Amino acid sequence: MTAHPTMAGKDVTVTDACAARVSKIVANEAENKALRISVEGGGCSGFSYKFDLVPSAQDDDIVIEKNGATILIDELSMVYMAGSEIDFVDDLIGQSFQIRNPNAVASCGCGTSFSI
Repeated sequence: MTAHPTMAGKDVTVTDACAARVSKIVANEAENKALRISVEGGGCSGFSYKFDLVPSAQDDDIVIEKNGATILIDELSMVYMAGSEIDFVDDLIGQSFQIRNPNAVASCGCGTSFSI
């Protein structure tokens, strides 16, 4: 896994499966070359993750690169995601990006919202 320094001892890591899936998705995109993950208010547990394909990083983005894939997280979202692992899961239930966030004290059944 590749880690990016964020807050002392609170790196965000990306699994090989996540990097492979991001690379596969952006290979079919004309202009979007990175996956942006952000945290927004809302969702059934208080906060929710948002996933967007974007062409490039913004000034306040933390850039995580692994195996040719680029994942972007803005500084404000990083406060909520510090120490998380970003994965891609393909199982009988379906395919999805999953974030294992040690800061979350509760999350909803769908896994896209959480509370701190």
